[in-house]
Amino acid sequence: MSPDDLVINRVRSASTSTPGRALNKVRDHQLVIDEPTHLGGPGEQITPAEAFLAGVSACGVLLVQGRARDAGVRLEQVEVNIEAVRHRSDTSVFQRIDMLFRLSGPSEAEAIDLVEHYKNH
Repeated sequence: MSPDDLVINRVRSASTSTPGRALNKVRDHQLVIDEPTHLGGPGEQITPAEAFLAGVSACGVLLVQGRARDAGVRLEQVEVNIEAVRHRSDTSVFQRIDMLFRLSGPSEAEAIDLVEHYKNH
């Protein structure tokens, strides 16, 4: 594998003067992430788990959009709702993650194919 075959993502995260808060730099974007309030964080910004889940659901939206575009399927709207359950005593482990895809435009068979594309990736 050559270096040209690789995609490299870089994020820089640093503590701030507010305990329980991290400032994250992704390319030219800054994202503030707080420790959850039940762990002593300020709770004003999104939490690490919420940032992770947003990445997962955004991936669902983008993969479905891309597949529809490549397959010539009419897709007016795609929405992904995600819900994760964790025990308060150990928030490092997800007990369950549910995703609901809502697609406007494709037939039922096309919608199933689009979501299966996401599930296979």
